[in-house]
Amino acid sequence: MPTPSSPAGLTRRLMALLYDGLLILALWFVTAGVFVLIYPHTGLPQESINGVTRASKEYLHGILLPLLLLETWAFYALFWLRGGQTLGMRAWRLQVCDYCGGPVRPWQTLVRFAAAGLSWALFGIGYLLVLLPPHQSLHDRLSLTATRVLPKTPPKAG
Repeated sequence: MPTPSSPAGLTRRLMALLYDGLLILALWFVTAGVFVLIYPHTGLPQESINGVTRASKEYLHGILLPLLLLETWAFYALFWLRGGQTLGMRAWRLQVCDYCGGPVRPWQTLVRFAAAGLSWALFGIGYLLVLLPPHQSLHDRLSLTATRVLPKTPPKAG
């Protein structure tokens, strides 16, 4: 049974990440849909492939990809700054705090997000650091934060 201050294990982290990933995927669909609707009216270059006009690849990579990355960071930052929990983290009773146990600061959300991207770019090795003491991931260590398991709340009487 984890104590209130015990570090989160790898399985809990990945399950919360999967849950949040589904939410982010839905956000991406909405954003891409709005982008597809608005782009033809912007006057930016378009290309025609088999009679279908669409945004050029350069503009997709130069506008949509950074927009989706910014949106993803904003999703995590908003939740981490407001209670230290995303919806997936809440479901798995996880919370992010700074290394002293206080709230996460804005700069830590940016470092944490970038380092998590680095963890994935290294084929998940940054997450596997959770298996070694002090049981914190690469993004926990680089952002001076900790991901902790919250205790179960007793059921309300009445």
